[in-house]
Amino acid sequence: MTADSRRHTLGDILRRTAARFPDKTGIVCGDIRWTYAEFDRICNRLANGLADIGVTAGERVAVLSRNSHAFAAMRFALARLGAVLVPINFMLNAEECAYILRHAGARLLCVGPDMVELGRAASHLDTSVERMIWLPGEDPAQPDAELAGFDALLSPDDSAPAVAIEASALLQIIYTSGTESLPKGAMLTHEAVLWEYVSCVIEGEIAENDLLVHALPLYHCAQLDVFLGPGVYVGATNVITGKPTPDNILALLSKHRANSFFAPPSIWIALLRSPLFDTCDLGALAKGYYGAAIMPVAVLKEIAQRLPKIRLWNFYGQTEIAPLATVLKPEDQLRKAGSAGRAVLNVETRVVDDNMNDVKPGEVGEIVHRSPQLLTGYFHDEERTAAAFAGGWFHSGDLATIDDEGYITVVDRKKDMIKTGGENVASREVEETVYRLDGVSEVAVIGLPHPYWIEAVTAVIVPKAGVALSEDDVIAHCRAHIAHFKVPKKVLFAESLPKNPSGKVLKRELRTRYEGILDQEKGK
Repeated sequence: MTADSRRHTLGDILRRTAARFPDKTGIVCGDIRWTYAEFDRICNRLANGLADIGVTAGERVAVLSRNSHAFAAMRFALARLGAVLVPINFMLNAEECAYILRHAGARLLCVGPDMVELGRAASHLDTSVERMIWLPGEDPAQPDAELAGFDALLSPDDSAPAVAIEASALLQIIYTSGTESLPKGAMLTHEAVLWEYVSCVIEGEIAENDLLVHALPLYHCAQLDVFLGPGVYVGATNVITGKPTPDNILALLSKHRANSFFAPPSIWIALLRSPLFDTCDLGALAKGYYGAAIMPVAVLKEIAQRLPKIRLWNFYGQTEIAPLATVLKPEDQLRKAGSAGRAVLNVETRVVDDNMNDVKPGEVGEIVHRSPQLLTGYFHDEERTAAAFAGGWFHSGDLATIDDEGYITVVDRKKDMIKTGGENVASREVEETVYRLDGVSEVAVIGLPHPYWIEAVTAVIVPKAGVALSEDDVIAHCRAHIAHFKVPKKVLFAESLPKNPSGKVLKRELRTRYEGILDQEKGK
């Protein structure tokens, strides 16, 4: 028996699906429609073309692109070569992208049509990037004349690459915004991601007759590995769009008679508020998923009233666990409203105190996990890897309570992470940016409840004596230095910040002090 006879990697699941459903539509993006047999052959051709330009197993390849058929093909082609995907958040600025490129040591950067200039600017900031590849997007466009194009890269050889890949091999490094200023690269293997796919399929009832619309960014592991990957695994039809606007999403759901859709609560709210909502035929929509924030009970009830056939799931997790950890199922949406549910099939989850003892029901502790889905560590960061796995469990950094039925409710971020519109924002990074503005004496950045963003990045500032600062001054400064989703949605001014005897700012008191102040805000 050889290791190859037992292989089970990401590239293998597409080949198996293509063998089961060769003529079934697997990928739809704009005018592109690929059957599973076509998708399988294109991924082989792309993998062979990448090998021809020197991409080898273990090499990190970065992708800076909106959602597209080409992004999906690149994802599976790299897996078949044993190369490592490094998706980059396209909302970052050039300096932030360059940090990831440098840290990952990526020599190859793939860019979407509207990311070429950002990719060039980032690549020139002391990175190891040697070549850029142009990826087509959802709409027809001519490749950048100076870059190698996706179609030109496709080899005429559509046979599977002869590369031996272990299930334990590194599949991807996804950079997550930790509480530190600099992001961490979570290393996930083929087997970790595939164990997670099994959890998604079972707990989320993802099935071969599903038609999923993938509108949230594929650079984020939620859309990539909770929905697109499992969709390909079971042989569902996947409609991919790089335009996550309410009107476009509603049009695609209606046009394709989609029965499955995922989005954070802010997007679900935007769909409900769109004038097109009641004009679109959404009668096929039977499965709705949300995550990254708690869905307000009023919105849960509105969805149930306006989409009477839909069943809802709340998926909770984080990049480091590939990312699904717990699920709140349809039957519990109102009974356990606000809860993140219970651990999924392949995950053990506890809520513990600082000594790793299980807390009692109702007491606050930290969520910890044990699972084959977990990362193997943070890339080039042994210290933070060791800290994350202290005590033999992975420490999520989220604080929660657990009830007597085992349902977990997240109550805070242990390290003040803000989740706004489905994106993670480290408060410390925003604080450091604000501190660079003349006239700021102290600042604390918190997340406040918001009707659209669910949590809005909010800066509470103590100005220096005699200095006049305005909200516009602070926002303009932040926009010049950090990605737009990290920029405060609201700036508040105070005479002082609440602190404990050791001088630590009490952010929980700030959240309590200003709770409700944004209830009437609509800001997008």
